[in-house]
Amino acid sequence: MVKIGKLELGEFPLLLAPMEDVSDPPFRAVCKQNGADLMYTEFISSEGLIRDAAKSVQKLDIFDYERPIGIQIFGNEIESMREAAAIAEEAGPDILDINYGCPVHKVACKGAGAGILLDIDKMVSMTAEIVKAVNIPVTVKTRLGWNHETIRIVEVAERLQDVGIQAISIHARTRQQMYKGEADWSYLNLVKENPRLHIPVFGNGDIDSPEKAAEYKAKYNVDGMMIGRASIGYPWIFNEIKQYLQNGEKLPAPDLDERIAVAKKHLDFSVEWKGEKLGILEMRRHYTNYFRGMPNFKQYRTEMVTAESYEHVCEILQQVAHAYADYEFS
Repeated sequence: MVKIGKLELGEFPLLLAPMEDVSDPPFRAVCKQNGADLMYTEFISSEGLIRDAAKSVQKLDIFDYERPIGIQIFGNEIESMREAAAIAEEAGPDILDINYGCPVHKVACKGAGAGILLDIDKMVSMTAEIVKAVNIPVTVKTRLGWNHETIRIVEVAERLQDVGIQAISIHARTRQQMYKGEADWSYLNLVKENPRLHIPVFGNGDIDSPEKAAEYKAKYNVDGMMIGRASIGYPWIFNEIKQYLQNGEKLPAPDLDERIAVAKKHLDFSVEWKGEKLGILEMRRHYTNYFRGMPNFKQYRTEMVTAESYEHVCEILQQVAHAYADYEFS
C-alpha cells in the first residue's frame, strides 16, 4: 500500500499531473471517473494568492468527489510561498504540492518552478518553511536538474525528505529538455535505490500507453506514475493502465458514443464552472484528442473550435455521432 502521510492510495497509484490550463475541475472530474487515484490542481502562483488575484483564487476550487486532491503552488520567494501554503491549506486539500518542475521561461527564469534547481540550498530551505507552515502532507514535483550537468536528483530527493516532504514526483527530463527528447527514467531507479529514502517516488514523463506503463513499472521500481499529456482528451488511460497492470489485458478503446458522452460531460462542467464564453473557449484544446484518429475529421474539429455557443457545440457533436455511426476505433 502506497501512502502519503496517512493517505492510502493503493498498491500502484496513478496520479493526474498538474497541467496549466488543463488540470481544472472539469478535466479532473472526467479523469477521476476514469481511474485517477490522486489529482493535483493547476499550479497556482504564490504571489497571486497573496494578492487575492481572481484567477489564482479560482484555482483553489476543489470538490469532495475529487478526493484525494492536492493543491500545487509555485513561486521564488520563501516568505511568499509560506504564506501561500497557509492560504491553500484553508481551501481544504488533502495534500499541498510544491512545483519545482515547470520549465517555461516566464516561471523558471524567475527562479520559480524548475528554476530553483539552480539553487538546491534555497529549494531545501523553502520546502522546510512550507512544511512548517501547514498541517497536511507536503509533496514535491520536480525535474532531474536544470541541465544534464546539474543533475543531483538523488541528493535532492533525500534532502527534501529530510525536511519533511512525504512524496516526490519526478519528471525524468531536465529543464533544458523542456518536453523534447526521451525521458530518462534510469535516474528514478537511482533515487529508489538510495537506502536512506523511504518516501514514495512517482515517475512522470512519456507514459502514453498501458504497455509502456507496465514496462517502466518493472524496470524502474517506482511506487506509482503521474500521467500528464497522454490524458488530455483521453481520460480512459488511467483505467486502461490499471487493467493492463492487473492481468495483462487491454481494455477496448472507447467507442464513439462514449467519447461523445465524456466530451459532453467535460463541456457541461466547463460551462457550469467558468460560464459559457470561457467554458467553451477553454474546452477547445481537448477536442482533437477526444476524436484522435478519426478520418476526415478536420471539418468537424474546425467547427468545434470556432463555435461560440453551447448549443452549437452540442449540435456539432450530434453531427459527428451521425456521420461516424459505423466507425470503430482500434
